[in-house]
Amino acid sequence: MTNRFRFVMIATALALLSACKEDVAQSIAPLDMTPETLGHYCQMNLLEHPGPKAQIFLEGSSAPLFFSQVRDVIAYARGPEQIAPILAIYVNDMGAAGATWDQPGDSNWIAADKAFYVVGSARRGGMGAPETVPFSSREGAAAFALAQGGRVLTLADITDAMVLTPVETGADQRNDDDDYLGRLRALPHPAGG
Repeated sequence: MTNRFRFVMIATALALLSACKEDVAQSIAPLDMTPETLGHYCQMNLLEHPGPKAQIFLEGSSAPLFFSQVRDVIAYARGPEQIAPILAIYVNDMGAAGATWDQPGDSNWIAADKAFYVVGSARRGGMGAPETVPFSSREGAAAFALAQGGRVLTLADITDAMVLTPVETGADQRNDDDDYLGRLRALPHPAGG
């Protein structure tokens, strides 16, 4: 083999390898929600729940994880068990045309780090917990905070305590616990147990 032929073969092989690498590049463009879109934690259809939603792209995963509440995606990203590199996080822009609390939109995504959030409002998210409500503009967030309470923060200003602490559920939780304990006590016990 001549040196020129060997050089052409190596250059061709490298070009093919780089072309293969481009084919496996992971897309991080936000996906629209559909009736098949399920929440990561609850495994419920997101379109059936009110309030803003979120999606997160992790390195090596071909599809994003969707979340029923924006608070949940922030908690997930900051949780100690989260070890996969995060490539992108998107949240519903609640200031987008047509976005309502009951129908926040299925394609009005904005990058989480570019959003302004209302924390501490009277609104509850899709799973009934306090929500971190995202807007693409500070003005939209301020108008929401004026109407619903809360304060406007950037993602960097949201503390871990705001999203990682357990949610108080009040009397409804006690009733659920009592119901669960009652059903547990009603189960037949094995002989001698």
